[in-house]
Amino acid sequence: MSPSPGSSSPSASSSPSPRRRVAVTGAGGLIGSALVRSLRADGHEVVRLVRRPARGADEVEWDPKRQRVDVAGLAGCDAVVHLAGAGVGDRRWSEAYKREIRDSRVLGTAAIAEAVASLDVPPRVLVCGTALGYYGDTGTRAVDESAPAGEGFLPSVCVEWEEAAAAAEEAGIRVAYARTGLVVAARGGAWGRLFPLFRAGLGGRLGDGRQYWSFIALHDEVAALRHLVDTPELSGPVNLTAPEPVTNREVTAAMSRVLRRPAVLHVPAPALRLALGDFAHDVLGSQRVLPRRLLDSGFRFAFPTVDSAIRAAA
Repeated sequence: MSPSPGSSSPSASSSPSPRRRVAVTGAGGLIGSALVRSLRADGHEVVRLVRRPARGADEVEWDPKRQRVDVAGLAGCDAVVHLAGAGVGDRRWSEAYKREIRDSRVLGTAAIAEAVASLDVPPRVLVCGTALGYYGDTGTRAVDESAPAGEGFLPSVCVEWEEAAAAAEEAGIRVAYARTGLVVAARGGAWGRLFPLFRAGLGGRLGDGRQYWSFIALHDEVAALRHLVDTPELSGPVNLTAPEPVTNREVTAAMSRVLRRPAVLHVPAPALRLALGDFAHDVLGSQRVLPRRLLDSGFRFAFPTVDSAIRAAA
């Protein structure tokens, strides 16, 4: 399923693949919408799972909270890419919103896994988008997919999230867990909030700035997801993050350099904790995560450095 030039992916394979039918959840989000555009640009048929009555042949209704999926609409799909879930940074973490974060991922994944497992002819692969939150705070220690789960709310959610796909694995479907880092994009996601601040000259480091940020350009994120679909030997956890994690101080300097704006402000840790509550722990936490399995499988990054990723998004 290699993309056409300029559409999305510099993955290892350069030969065209046959037209495929791919179902995508979270198709309206930052990553999902970019993936849908990429697939359609290369002539693949995309089925979007929507949380309302389907309005056309390219939509399938589902209700992740009630774990309902219009299974008939998934018939004939070669692959399913599951990206849906409540935004981690969209709201302050009340106990109710933490439940929503957890349930949207665990219940939704279980619903998709059971739906594809029930098909007479199931898809070849389920790519389940998870997160680097699995590893918790790694400090300055570099980790890859062999590292155990960390401690805390997000690691526990990620463990349950991945376990929820068990029905698909038991049905013999190849399941890959795309543990995604911070996606560099000018609009949407955590990084999308940084661009307007830095463009206005209001950017700066967060806390002491020594915490590692494992990032990935949106272009490379889409390319890596497609690489997971296309690479039969990839199952289990695969880190989707650029090969050179950087500190928040380095991110701040790169944003200032690329956007040609000063970045002299500083948001101290206590202010972040006051503003963000429990989520501040993860903003200030450090994740130095390496994409070992992605690189070993032959994937090539188009934007491997933080400067190149920011330029691609700017």
